[in-house]
Amino acid sequence: MSSLDGPDEDNPQGKPAVPEHVQQAIRTLIEWAGDDPSREGLLDTPKRVARAWKEYCQGYGEDPAFHLSRVFEEVGGYDEVVLLKDIPFQSHCEHHMAPIIGKAAIAYLPKNHVVGISKLARVLHGFARRLQIQERLTAEVAQCIWDHLQPQGVAVVIEASHACMTARGVRTPGVGMITSRMMGTFLDDERSRKEVLSLMGY
Repeated sequence: MSSLDGPDEDNPQGKPAVPEHVQQAIRTLIEWAGDDPSREGLLDTPKRVARAWKEYCQGYGEDPAFHLSRVFEEVGGYDEVVLLKDIPFQSHCEHHMAPIIGKAAIAYLPKNHVVGISKLARVLHGFARRLQIQERLTAEVAQCIWDHLQPQGVAVVIEASHACMTARGVRTPGVGMITSRMMGTFLDDERSRKEVLSLMGY
């Protein structure tokens, strides 16, 4: 049994085998980059890379809206902003498949019910664990919350660095990109928009 077919240190629990054509694609990329995929240190790399990408992109296998399906109506009359900020996330850009690493602030103004705060982070991660651009990620998170919680307003601000810019191309480290999406009262009412942005720290 070769190391390409048998168990390895990254597959101790007998996870499903990586298809040969996927492994071959990664070997081809290694070879094209200038290395030898048959050398000892790279023998198991195709399987490791394939499994890593399955994990990076596990958002394709879930519906982020599912996390908003359970709501709570007993809120004691609370009708002010609900905000979860500094939520860390990782994604990969669809243009170079390079990492996007950042944080998000997600706020909504409830109408009749609220959702567990961890669910907001789960919605973000569900969309982030796909090939993305930051603008679409911001819009998808906001739209999902708007559609399924039906609040008075939604505000999403994402700040991230992009390895496709910091590690290649113009190679400009330390640059952050900020995107925002406002819906409902946060879009229509300037005072509400300023309030939520202030709470977020912007």
